[in-house]
Amino acid sequence: MWIVRLALRRAYTFVVLAVLIFIVGSLSILRTPTDIFPNIDIPVVSIVWSLTAFPRRTWPIASRRTTSAR
Repeated sequence: MWIVRLALRRAYTFVVLAVLIFIVGSLSILRTPTDIFPNIDIPVVSIVWSLTAFPRRTWPIASRRTTSAR
């Protein structure tokens, strides 16, 4: 509650502070380097298994096709 009283007593101080924060924020955004396509190592998980007890044609998932997640 003390900050509200201070802001009401010193209104120009808080306006100048807000303008300074806006100017410094704008300058920091403009000076920050950005890269459109950064190099990111995306983790990939591959699982391979085989069932030797069943013939391949009777597998329920044999007819399904899988695709990559891209």
